[in-house]
Amino acid sequence: QVQLVESGGGLVQPGGSLRLSCAGSGFTLSTYATKWYRQAPGKEREWVASISSTGNSKNYADSVTGRFTISRDNAKNTVYLQMNSLKPEDTAVYYCNAVKSQLNNYWGQGTQVTVSS
Repeated sequence: QVQLVESGGGLVQPGGSLRLSCAGSGFTLSTYATKWYRQAPGKEREWVASISSTGNSKNYADSVTGRFTISRDNAKNTVYLQMNSLKPEDTAVYYCNAVKSQLNNYWGQGTQVTVSS
């Protein structure tokens, strides 16, 4: 059974850090480009960051550049999102998306990140 499972979300104060994990099972995540998206209440889902299957290419939304870092450990079939200097506007449900083709396109269930004092 193909699964993507996000973890690591929670409540953090402004300026704090969290590391999200996206673990794949039932397929070889290391052969998929992987993206993080987020969706805040009342807003559309937005792209946050992407990483190629090898990890050699990374891209970030302007809103998180310099604060978030995407990485992967292919031996563990896991992709990470290190989030530093968090702001209240980073509050959202964060989703992991693994893509190889139109048919091979998987989403996780999401993990809640809340930035509040």
